[in-house]
Amino acid sequence: MEEKETIMPESNAAMDINADADVPGNTHISEGGDAEAGEKLLAELEEQKDKYLRLFAEFENYKRRTRQEKDEFAKIANRDIVNALLEVLDDCDRAEKQIQTTDDVKQVKQGVLLVFNKLRTKLQQKGVKAMESVNTDFDVEKHEAIAELPAGEDKVGKVVDEAEKGYYLFDKIIRFAKVVVGK
Repeated sequence: MEEKETIMPESNAAMDINADADVPGNTHISEGGDAEAGEKLLAELEEQKDKYLRLFAEFENYKRRTRQEKDEFAKIANRDIVNALLEVLDDCDRAEKQIQTTDDVKQVKQGVLLVFNKLRTKLQQKGVKAMESVNTDFDVEKHEAIAELPAGEDKVGKVVDEAEKGYYLFDKIIRFAKVVVGK
């Protein structure tokens, strides 16, 4: 194996570290070396620059298109939910008319309960699920404590009452339950 001799400069101040003109084998375009090779390099540079600009423009168009598609998808999803809730609103209007024309409390109560059940069913079909909190251990990941009340020893650290139900949308919490915790 051949050993290469390392030549160290005598002074670091005399060496320009940004210039490789003193390194053997380097030909610079500005020195009038091979002009054809220089032109070829410049043509390649222009070609790569053009490819880069086209790719950049294509990527910007892609981002714009995906943002528009996402917005359109959100509008369509909202329309689907609103249409489902409009059915419940129609039932509410019918129940309101019935309340104004009848004095039979039992019949009004049944009608209102039917509307409530329909609303719950529509929301469940859209992926909304109520969180069961009462008589469970208090969990800061799911519950927001709004008060503590003295309770028996078996209720310490447990949810004893629920001021506002918590809800999941496809197993992700969309609203924390506001609860009263036993102490």
